[in-house]
Amino acid sequence: MSTISQRTALTPRQLTRTGERLSFVYLERCTVHRDANAITAQDAEGTTHIPSATIGTLLLGPGTRVTHQAMSVLGETGAAVCWVGEHGVRYYASGRALSRSAALMEAQARQWANQRSRLAVARAMYRLRFPDEDPTGLTRHELLGREGRRVKDCYRTEAARTGVPWRGRRYTPGDFTSGDAVNQAITAAAQCMYGIAHAVVTSLGCSPALGFIHSGHELSFVLDIADLYKTEIGIPLAFDIAAQDEEDTGPRTRRALRDRINDASLLDRCVNDIRRLLLPDSTDSSGSAENRDVVTLQSDHGHQVASGTNYDGPEDYGDELW
Repeated sequence: MSTISQRTALTPRQLTRTGERLSFVYLERCTVHRDANAITAQDAEGTTHIPSATIGTLLLGPGTRVTHQAMSVLGETGAAVCWVGEHGVRYYASGRALSRSAALMEAQARQWANQRSRLAVARAMYRLRFPDEDPTGLTRHELLGREGRRVKDCYRTEAARTGVPWRGRRYTPGDFTSGDAVNQAITAAAQCMYGIAHAVVTSLGCSPALGFIHSGHELSFVLDIADLYKTEIGIPLAFDIAAQDEEDTGPRTRRALRDRINDASLLDRCVNDIRRLLLPDSTDSSGSAENRDVVTLQSDHGHQVASGTNYDGPEDYGDELW
């Protein structure tokens, strides 16, 4: 990923392109305000300026205060904002990111509403995670069983590689420090990945709630997407951090994950993966169709007609509604 100084200037229509953003910025114990098109973070040590159009997700930790003007510029540039716990390991709430089109949302709803297509997307997700296996014909129960075995194998493999003792996954909700160093690192990595996935899902205009593997939660689809990169990025990195030192596991995991995400251009990959999952037959890989400022009206037989026109009768075509 190029540095901010090396990037070309973005036009207003390019401001919501997720792949052009930094992965996430975590702030705590500061006041977040606005200066022109940048947000500022002011604390006892001074003021830091952050270009708002470069942020994928802004994570607001304990002790933060955010002004209306700061939220205004973040909304204009399409950044996701999440209110999180200390170290960014608990999710509380989020602000909706800007999106222009319902194309992917409608595709997601169509795929989700049909049991066959919903299972097909779940199999495609499994194939993305484990390309060495063919999930064709597997039931949901079989998919869950295989996924569980692969994750357990990943834990054991990473423990052997790094020499970190592994006694199983242990996490008590609300008590981050109850686990050992490697469990704390896994939790921190998972929560950060949820923030990234949430930013991408909302910036593309998808519904965070309509999941194909997870179900019944307002962030089901976010959990689906974050899990695509668990065994490839999140778990190995967590074991690497735990192997280095047992102190400050959470902050070190967040910083290392941020760098790994940027080096691997994960946001670009995440955007492309979501498009391929929801629109597998689409030939437009640029996402231009999703960025058009177009509003249509639904007519019969799946046809769409232009909005802003009164369709009371043939003689009235062309009259503007507003």
